[in-house]
Amino acid sequence: MEIVQGIEIIDLALYIRKHDVLVITDTQLGYEESLNRKGVMIPRFQFKDILKRLDGIFKRCKPKTVIINGDIKHEFGTITDTEWSNTLKLIDLLSKNSRLILVKGNHDAILEPIARKRDLEMVDHVVYDDIYFCHGHYIPDDADFKKANIVIIGHEHPALGLRDKGRSEKFKCFLKGKFKDKILIVQPSFNLVTEGTDVTSEKLLSPFIKNVGEFEAYVVANNIMYFGKVKEFFEKR
Repeated sequence: MEIVQGIEIIDLALYIRKHDVLVITDTQLGYEESLNRKGVMIPRFQFKDILKRLDGIFKRCKPKTVIINGDIKHEFGTITDTEWSNTLKLIDLLSKNSRLILVKGNHDAILEPIARKRDLEMVDHVVYDDIYFCHGHYIPDDADFKKANIVIIGHEHPALGLRDKGRSEKFKCFLKGKFKDKILIVQPSFNLVTEGTDVTSEKLLSPFIKNVGEFEAYVVANNIMYFGKVKEFFEKR
């Protein structure tokens, strides 16, 4: 399903057809290990499931370039053994048949030692024509951003909370709205441990997102489903 002309939602990724670019964000490798250290005993299934999900995406497209739009790993101030191992494995997988670009997110303060192992550089943003990619934890002020018509971010981990007869369930979703005069697309996280932030009821993180009720939601389930404006679900709570 296209979210704007030429930009297609493929599962939790975006595919920019003209430039043959695939974008994912917020894998946050090592998140389960962090939870385990805090006493939350969940099995460490995330990396295996990420690889399986990526395999399904790559069966639908063979991108020339892959962008990880921030937060490839979870820990802020250290690199755990799990993060070292799984991040390198993911980089190797994505680099096998594509050029890989790593955009720096707020969780990536010390990602450079891992990136240097594979001769990769961290960048603050990427530009293709009028499309600007950045993580989304702050508002850029560079010339490329000012000229862009479309901005694609991660960081927020958006999800839509759906309620029916007392039951509630969250689904990862893409958001499309406006930031000033620009089209803003917010990608869901590729972190498969949690669904993310319910944009109908929970505090939002990104300074890009104002008046979230006016954003349109595209829910990721077995298929991609257009759900209209978020504000319609405020009324159903």
